[in-house]
Amino acid sequence: MHFRILSLFAAVLLVAACQTKPADTMMSGGEGETMTTTPMSSVDVISDPVPNVEIQKYLSTNIGDRVYFGFDKYNIDQASATRLERQAAWLKDNPGVTITIEGNCDERGTREYNLGLGERRANAVKNYLAALGVDSSRINTISFGKEKPTALGSNEEAWAQNRNAQTVVY
Repeated sequence: MHFRILSLFAAVLLVAACQTKPADTMMSGGEGETMTTTPMSSVDVISDPVPNVEIQKYLSTNIGDRVYFGFDKYNIDQASATRLERQAAWLKDNPGVTITIEGNCDERGTREYNLGLGERRANAVKNYLAALGVDSSRINTISFGKEKPTALGSNEEAWAQNRNAQTVVY
């Protein structure tokens, strides 16, 4: 009899524990910012930083936040150089801004190959900006390979748009 009562009690506790929503915790994100995380286990998981939408819109509209590459290329061409020169001038005028260069590829090629190519594209942009006088400690890089397409489609127009490196402001 006691075994049945204990079993029933344990089952009720188990179901109640599964239905409890974890409490949100507040963490400082630096510079007076506050981030909210939801603990998933005994370790809190902090999400990726969120881009500064207003500054990103300004960069995209007035300066240009992307440079494009040829198929299987990561060299900086003249059009890209001109855009990166404008970005470098803007970054020098705004020394508190930190950026991440996101390297992207089209859908062709393996995942591993495209991650490597996206990394080479992001690093080419970082090195170019650093050569123009931007402190490299303000520039992070990441490769998304073919995982974050700008344009959907399996044609040359979409592929050309997806072969890029985007400057994202944080």
